[in-house]
Amino acid sequence: MRTTLQFRDLVDESVAGLLARPARAILTVLGTVLGIAALVATVGVSKTAGNQIVSRFDVLSATEVIVRPADSFAGQRNSTLPWTAQDRLERLNGVVAAGTLSDVDVKGALVRSVPVNDTVGITEFQMTVKAASPGTFRALRTRLGQGRVFDAGHSRRSDRVAVLGRGAAERLNIQRVDQQPAVFIGNRLFVVLGIIDDVAREPDLLDSVVISDGTARSVYRLEAPAAVHIDTEIGAARLISTQAAVALDPNDPKRLSVSAPQEPKRVKEGVEQDVNSLFLILGAVSLLVGAIGIANVTLVSVMERTGEIGLRRALGAARRHIAGQFLAESTVMGLIGGVLGSSIGVLIVVAVSASRQWTPVLDAWIPVGAPLLGALVGLFAGLYPALRAAGLQPVDALRAGT
Repeated sequence: MRTTLQFRDLVDESVAGLLARPARAILTVLGTVLGIAALVATVGVSKTAGNQIVSRFDVLSATEVIVRPADSFAGQRNSTLPWTAQDRLERLNGVVAAGTLSDVDVKGALVRSVPVNDTVGITEFQMTVKAASPGTFRALRTRLGQGRVFDAGHSRRSDRVAVLGRGAAERLNIQRVDQQPAVFIGNRLFVVLGIIDDVAREPDLLDSVVISDGTARSVYRLEAPAAVHIDTEIGAARLISTQAAVALDPNDPKRLSVSAPQEPKRVKEGVEQDVNSLFLILGAVSLLVGAIGIANVTLVSVMERTGEIGLRRALGAARRHIAGQFLAESTVMGLIGGVLGSSIGVLIVVAVSASRQWTPVLDAWIPVGAPLLGALVGLFAGLYPALRAAGLQPVDALRAGT
């Protein structure tokens, strides 16, 4: 005689089996909750972090254009950048800021902050001296910790003023600028106007002494700027890269080398893929731990309920009914863990984004896909214990259960 088991009866048996040992069921579900929550949280946080990285890439790398003299060819003279490069480029639509930046040859002169050479302690240092136009600080996105930067008037009058990077100021033991401290480059005195606390571009500026380009021309005979840095609006970098050379050398723009940012879309996709892959692996490992927990507890449940299995087989239950019951139990545990884990994971993503002042980004399939994934994990985790339970012979099961 063929026995049948209705789906409703299967569900009732599964729920009864879970409620018979509520503490164990809760602990088992907790493992799946942690696995799904870790997966959802890592995927969501990685997506959000990737979006933040891409945004910063757009703001920095995708808005920077650098112009330098091109390498010379046989029979062709190198072009030189004009001292009026800042004024010319700032007239272009889409340019936020522009400025020149050059290394200054100070003939090996050391830098010190005290007028007297101390023979006991080290007071003189070999430092990089750079010449910049006033717009360079804005183009490089510098942030001042104290004081101010020099302006066009300082450059036009060749005033001996300087701005120090944070590292250079620490080495020279200059902590404040309200008392108008001074540094000596060799025997030449320069009044310190400000200290740079941070810079988004050209990080070596933090360890340098920066003087105006007009002063570099007058005092150190700087012939021409070495490079022009341009900060553009988002989306205007490609256009500015084609216009900058013409604006600086209209007679022969090809004598200038223009460094334009890469295609943003391709770099964005690469960054997002790398970040997502890393966090997805971490989430998968966490989910695997939850699956092992379900399989282990379901197998223990089979061993403890051997007598029950033998009794049901003796009363006419088929192998598929026994297997179906344990599969249903493990699937229900996985589904419950998936629902709870998905909710907790979403809350973690929102909390992390709020603490970092980011915009949370989460794929639309996560709230639905995560619970289904939990149920699928529970199904596969209970497969072996269910087959083992179904393979028990009624007589052996009854004998082992007594």
